[in-house]
Amino acid sequence: MKNVAIIPARGGSKRIPHKNIKPFCGKPIIAWPIETALKSGLFDRVVVSTDDEAIVAVARECGAEVLRRPVELADDYAGVLPVVSHAIHTLGGCERACLIYATAPFVRPGDLKQGLELLGGNDFALSVTPFESPVFRALKRDEAGRIAPIWPEYEKTRSQDLPVAWHDAGQFCWGKAEAFLENRPVFSGVSVGVPIPP
Repeated sequence: MKNVAIIPARGGSKRIPHKNIKPFCGKPIIAWPIETALKSGLFDRVVVSTDDEAIVAVARECGAEVLRRPVELADDYAGVLPVVSHAIHTLGGCERACLIYATAPFVRPGDLKQGLELLGGNDFALSVTPFESPVFRALKRDEAGRIAPIWPEYEKTRSQDLPVAWHDAGQFCWGKAEAFLENRPVFSGVSVGVPIPP
């Protein structure tokens, strides 16, 4: 098996209960990334990792396989990388896995394809997007409410001369199976960004 899409979707969100299956533009929000993964033609299997029966039903209805994750990987402190590692191990391995977030309705097949192409010799390829404003102009506030630049050395630099700063777009992360299984850091020198329009 070469490529597997893994969509983590636990049921216990505190801020927005059952956020992964809340309606979004006429469908449960998780339906969008499942359909995109299936439509892309990039994956041998599209799997939702969950602990929740309602999510199981929706995922299956949308055409995904379901993998039930253990309780210790379904609490508020469980990170997504151990969830992906568990899925790879339980599924019997693969060459590459793509973590796709359940709440990423705007993920596009072309971006997933570009991520796979950019992965190459890197450990990870993840969706990134530029900050809307130059982060080097960021301010800090003290207890009295007074503000000062975090980076005063850039205070007089023209905004067009500041470097572009990027952040995780929260859509997907391709990775070599061994990189996930060995819990290698995603934000490292062996990761590449897949630019996503803001």
